[in-house]
Amino acid sequence: MSIFEDRVDAGRQLGRRLADLRGQDIVVLGLPRGGVPVAFEVAAALDAPLDVIVVRKLGLPYQPELAMGAIGEGGARVLEEHVLAQARVGEHELQAVEDRERAVLENRVAKFRKGRPRQDLTGRVAVIVDDGIATGSTARVACRIARKLGAARVILAVPVAPADTLAVLTEPDEVVCLATPRHFAAVGYHYRDFSPTEDDEVIQLLDAADRRRKDSPPAAGTAPLADENAAEFDEEVEIPSRGVRLQGHLHLPVPARGVVLFAHGSGSSRHSPRNRFVAGVLQRAGLGTLLLDLLTPGEERNRANVFDIELLARRLSSATDWLGSRQDTADSAIGYFGASTGAGAALWSASEPSARIAAVVSRGGRPDLAGPRLSAVRAPTLLIVGSLDYEVLELNRKAKAAMRCPNQLAVVQGATHLFEEPGTLAAAAILARDWFTKYLLPAPEPGAPA
Repeated sequence: MSIFEDRVDAGRQLGRRLADLRGQDIVVLGLPRGGVPVAFEVAAALDAPLDVIVVRKLGLPYQPELAMGAIGEGGARVLEEHVLAQARVGEHELQAVEDRERAVLENRVAKFRKGRPRQDLTGRVAVIVDDGIATGSTARVACRIARKLGAARVILAVPVAPADTLAVLTEPDEVVCLATPRHFAAVGYHYRDFSPTEDDEVIQLLDAADRRRKDSPPAAGTAPLADENAAEFDEEVEIPSRGVRLQGHLHLPVPARGVVLFAHGSGSSRHSPRNRFVAGVLQRAGLGTLLLDLLTPGEERNRANVFDIELLARRLSSATDWLGSRQDTADSAIGYFGASTGAGAALWSASEPSARIAAVVSRGGRPDLAGPRLSAVRAPTLLIVGSLDYEVLELNRKAKAAMRCPNQLAVVQGATHLFEEPGTLAAAAILARDWFTKYLLPAPEPGAPA
C-alpha cells in the first residue's frame, strides 16, 4: 500500500516532522539521486542549506561486493578494520582501490555541484535524507562520512524504512522515520509515483536551493520562525466557472512571480502523477503551479466533454481570471502547460484576444484540436513530443507550421505518448522548466535591482 504520493509529498511531510530543528545550525544532505528531491523539501521547510553527500564503497579487490570501507569528499575515509584483517588486504591494494573509487566520486561531485563549494559540516548538525532505506548500508556510510567531515551531530531522516533495520542503526545520533510498515518489500512500493530521479534533476534542485538561500534575507543569530503571512501557499482550492466549482491544487512561492496552470489530458485529473512530477520540477525552479480539474466528476462520465475543447478552454480562462483576482497572484505572469487534449484547450484559451498568457508548453499534445485558432496564439509556445509518438509528432509539426508566435518543437528521443520510458518524463519536465523560467521569470537587466 502506498503511503506517499511522490518524493515531494514525502519531503514535505518529513519537513513538518523535523520542524523543531528550524533555527539551528543545520545542513540538509541528500543522498543522490532519489534522496535529493526529498531533501530539497526538507531544506525548504527548515530554511536550511541543501547539499549532497556522495559516498563510494571500497570493495575488496577480489570480492568487490563486500565493503572493506567507504570514502567521501574532503579525503574522508572509513575502514572496516575487521574485514581488512580477515581478508589480509595490503596497503598498496587498499590504495589502488581507493584511487579508482575516488576518481569516480570526484567525477560525480563535479557533475552535481558544478563548482559549487561543499557545505562545511564542522560543528554543525548534519541531517542526512534519503527517500527510504531497506538494508541501511548506504545510510550508515553516509552518517560516518558526515561525522568524519566534522558534523557535531548526525540525524538520519527518511520517509519509510523497515523497523528491524532502524533498530540496529548505531551510526546516527538520531533517526527520524515517518513510517515503518509491518510488511516492507521495497522503498518504491510505498510511493504512488516512484519515477527515477535523473542527474539533471539533482543539479537543478541544488541550483534552486542555492537561489532560494541567496534570495532570503540574512538572519542574525538563530533564524526566526517564518512569518505566517510570508509562508508559501500550498492548498486545495475551488474555482467558480459559470455555475460550477472546479477543484484544483495551488502552490505558490513567495513572491509568486510566475504561475503555470495545468490543463490535463483525457482521463487525467489534478492528481495525475505525471503532471504532479512536472509541477514539482517547476516549483523547484521558483514557479507557482495550479493543477486543475477542468471537468466536474459528473461531467467526466460523458466522454464527449473530454473533447469539448471550447468548454475546457473557457474553464481554463475562468481559472486564469480567478488568479488575477487574488492579491498574491494578481501581478503574476501566467503560463499554460497542456497535456494531450489539454494542450488543445490551452492553445484555444491563449488565442483569445483578451488573453495575457506569457508562455505555453504542450507535452504530447493535440494542438490540432485548437483548429484555426492556432494562428491567433501570441504566447511563445513549446511543443514537446516523443520521437516514438509518430502520429502526434506529425500533428505537432503541422501545428508548428500554422503558428505565428515564437515557437519551438522539441522531440524527446525514445519517448512514446505518455513518456513512460525511463528518463523521458524528466527530460520533458526540464524542457518545460527552461521555457517557463525564460518567459515567466526573466532575469533582471544588468544593473537593475533583483
